[in-house]
Amino acid sequence: MSEPLTDAAYLSTPVEEIGRLRGRWLLLPALGLVGALIGLFTAGDAFWPSYLIAYMFWTGLTIGPLAVMMVHHLSGGNWGMVGRRIWEAAAKNVLLMAVLFVPIVLKMPVLYPWARPDAASDPVIQMKVAYLNTSFFLIRAAIYFVIWAGLIFTLSRWSKEQDTEPAQPTGPKDRRSRVLSGPGLVLYVLTLTFMSVDWVMSTDPHWFSTIFGIIFLGGQGLSTLAFTIIVVAALARTKPMSELATAENIHDLAKLMFAFTLLWAYFNVSQLIIVWSANLPEEIPFYLERLHGPWAPISIGVLIGQFVLPFLMLLSRDLKRNPHQVRYVAFVIIFMRVIDLAWTIGPVFRHTGSSLSWMDFAAVLGMGAPWLFLFWRNLAARPVVPAHDPYFKEAVAHGGH
Repeated sequence: MSEPLTDAAYLSTPVEEIGRLRGRWLLLPALGLVGALIGLFTAGDAFWPSYLIAYMFWTGLTIGPLAVMMVHHLSGGNWGMVGRRIWEAAAKNVLLMAVLFVPIVLKMPVLYPWARPDAASDPVIQMKVAYLNTSFFLIRAAIYFVIWAGLIFTLSRWSKEQDTEPAQPTGPKDRRSRVLSGPGLVLYVLTLTFMSVDWVMSTDPHWFSTIFGIIFLGGQGLSTLAFTIIVVAALARTKPMSELATAENIHDLAKLMFAFTLLWAYFNVSQLIIVWSANLPEEIPFYLERLHGPWAPISIGVLIGQFVLPFLMLLSRDLKRNPHQVRYVAFVIIFMRVIDLAWTIGPVFRHTGSSLSWMDFAAVLGMGAPWLFLFWRNLAARPVVPAHDPYFKEAVAHGGH
């Protein structure tokens, strides 16, 4: 067995390895950025649904980690020691997402029918005009970003204080993260629910779902855990992450990813059953557009790629304990999250014989270029493990649960 690392070694940052990973991870997004710019200048308004798909994907990988981090602060467990710095680095990109929201604001009439001048002649939109109007939309968006940024940077600042101070036993400074995370999770669920209604569901103001926010919650949790496993696997051979990326901790993360796979499926099937059994003309068109015509094969692909295949693969205990094997399942889930968002948003704008667009993938990759650049920079700016957390030594000693 190797000698245990010193405190200084745990507080070190593998800057060279992170730099190498950043360069490798930015190659494909750089090509995607070129493709996205081509789509922006050649496709006109047809580009903006793809931009919205990309924006919702990367927003999920920004505020989803905040939620998982708060869950860990409340529940404890060694699995969170592996992922905490990854979640903090991802969540800090909330300011980038606020900047990238500006094009959506500028193109609101393209994306949202209620923001167009002819909305005044639509009786359904007029019934919702007190909520669906530009001023209130922007106010709500500002509130979301303020709440998310406040939670993210407060928890991150307290975490940074642990790195700069000597390790301490449990006490007030340890409890304050738990005290904030309780109401923080409530605020996350509320803002996520209203955000999903505002930014996605209102692209079709004639349709509604009471479970829409919960579906986004499941999707964000799933993508966050998949992304965490991919990053941990990339750093697993480098100290000090190698000391925490044990089979037990990887197993815990993979089991959580398995649980969110089931939750995502449960939420979506629940909505389908409720909508289909009610047979209301306001709700049925959502599924008629997606289960028939060019979107029907995509529906089958989402079912197989985001539930059936991950479910069957994650039944294997050995696979869940191997970071370099389970990461391939995580890659499939990340890819299918893009397809799922395109399946949710795309049919609103593409009615005539088309489904997925190459611009969907170009926009996701292109937006990923600045997001991943900042993520790796954030991760390199701090120790990659929270070595001065009061529960860290227990995590290293026991390695699981």
